Amino acid sequence: MQMGIPVVIISMLLFFVLFFGIGFLLNMLLRMTWIMAVIYPLITIFIIDEVRFIDYFRNSGDSFSALGTKFTSLTAVDVLILSCGLAGAIVAGLTMKVLRKKGYQMF
Repeated sequence: MQMGIPVVIISMLLFFVLFFGIGFLLNMLLRMTWIMAVIYPLITIFIIDEVRFIDYFRNSGDSFSALGTKFTSLTAVDVLILSCGLAGAIVAGLTMKVLRKKGYQMF
């Protein structure tokens, strides 16, 4: 299935805003600046992979092999969209650092 350019651009923007917002809220609640940037790779695995989480412990060889196959079969558009989500998580951390540096103790 082909995605049009407007769909790709909107998806990139949505992933950026979604993970920026989640990262910003987690930073405010947990006061851990880079929490979303650290959790993001796990979220990416859950988005990409179709293997249940418990199978990574029960049948780890096949599960990680399937994960590697899924990662190598990603298209450039998929990588671009997921990279925008990671960029949103990183920008949320940078925003929190700037706000704390300027004296906003709530953040």
